[in-house]
Amino acid sequence: MKQDEPIVDMITRFTDIINGLKGFDRKFTNGELVSKMLRSLSKDWNSLRMLIENTKDVNTYPLEELYGTLMTYELKNAETKEKTKRSKEKMKEPPKKQIALKSTNDEGSSNTNMSDEELDDLVLLVKK
Repeated sequence: MKQDEPIVDMITRFTDIINGLKGFDRKFTNGELVSKMLRSLSKDWNSLRMLIENTKDVNTYPLEELYGTLMTYELKNAETKEKTKRSKEKMKEPPKKQIALKSTNDEGSSNTNMSDEELDDLVLLVKK
């Protein structure tokens, strides 16, 4: 299996190779096919490979069920990686700035009574 190769592509290549060998009158048992498929998985799949080898009888484990298990594992793993990626990106975002405005209660006050500094702050706030 190539690094970061989708499992569907690997299954397709595996099937093509096996079908080519069957064309040369090479016979395979289901156990041989399952074992070969498990051995051809990359290191990223070690945990699933060991789980299948230790809990299932490889000689009687259907190849189609193995394909389904591998595709399901890939989907779940992709979801987990995506969630992790999003949380890391979220942590990298700079914290949002908070702004507090000064409040006055004067009914007769207007913008003309503002000092130049206050007016500059207001203009800067509106620009942001």
